[in-house]
Amino acid sequence: MLFDTHAHLDDTAFDADRTELIESLPGKGISLMMNPGCNLSSSEAAVQLAETYDFIYAAVGSHPDDAHSVNEALIDRYRQLILAHPKVKAVGEIGLDYHYEDNPREIQQHAFRLQMELARELDLPVIIHEREAHEDGLRIIDEFPEVHGVFHCYSGSAEMAKELVRRGYYVGFTGVLTFKNARRAVEAASAVPLDRIVLETDCPFMSPEPFRGKRNDPGRIYRMAERLAEIRGMGVEEIQHITLENGKKLYRM
Repeated sequence: MLFDTHAHLDDTAFDADRTELIESLPGKGISLMMNPGCNLSSSEAAVQLAETYDFIYAAVGSHPDDAHSVNEALIDRYRQLILAHPKVKAVGEIGLDYHYEDNPREIQQHAFRLQMELARELDLPVIIHEREAHEDGLRIIDEFPEVHGVFHCYSGSAEMAKELVRRGYYVGFTGVLTFKNARRAVEAASAVPLDRIVLETDCPFMSPEPFRGKRNDPGRIYRMAERLAEIRGMGVEEIQHITLENGKKLYRM
């Protein structure tokens, strides 16, 4: 059985066939799925999916692209969603993204801190998106040593991954593991202790080979398990079991 620890089934890419797709997933070996929010509306949609399907859980939070919307009123709304819905298991996805430089870094950092404070207050794990912001990302998580979680869609070095593990975090790997030019991802997946690895599709994005360029969905998480098994020289079923249990521990299920 498999745990897709990061999937955006609330995305508009699934509007045409969302129900049919979700109902097909248990038959494809998907026993658990985490759907994080990226802003208020997607967080509310994630909660609704979690309330509708037994095997789906939710996280609420604002992605760095939505950092300008994060204020005390929004934090209070996220607090209300968390307290009202036991299937909300994390704050996320939150973090920093400096790739396009279209959202001021100071605003992103402020939003990140507010949401880390919420996770600390409610004793929840966090789902962190960090892109080209390694130094600031580490600095901010070090301000919240009580908070742990996962760095999803990991794209950094093996050395950085080891630093995250040392701080108590999990590392999430996507379909990038299957790409021919994925040297850094493979190096990191080789270096991270097995009990700190989780697998994710990040769908509808990051579709693995041989589906690259097509809409991704949780039914393709098996490709990440197959590739990780190759990298670590292990059986696929063993990798599936380990990463399933890791995801359950991460989200305290």
